[in-house]
Amino acid sequence: MTEGRCPQRLDKWLWLARVVKSRSLAARLVAGGHVRVNARRVQSPAKSIGPGDVLTIVLDYRVRVLRVIAPAARRLSAREAAHLFEELTPGRELSPHA
Repeated sequence: MTEGRCPQRLDKWLWLARVVKSRSLAARLVAGGHVRVNARRVQSPAKSIGPGDVLTIVLDYRVRVLRVIAPAARRLSAREAAHLFEELTPGRELSPHA
């Protein structure tokens, strides 16, 4: 995991943080208008994001709200990836160690 304000592509971060199964799926999700960054809809998979950004993602008929904590240099295990974001989805209390 890389620390700091280092910007990272939205599609790449979604894949590295294990929000989606593949980077191409992440790119299609963003291009389809299913992702907002700080309450603004984005359609460019190349949109830069960094720590502090809030992502709203419509995925599989549900909405997830995540605050980016850190970028990643490589795809991490599910347990490690849980430390890249804070789950803000109402009614969803997830522990990074679950």
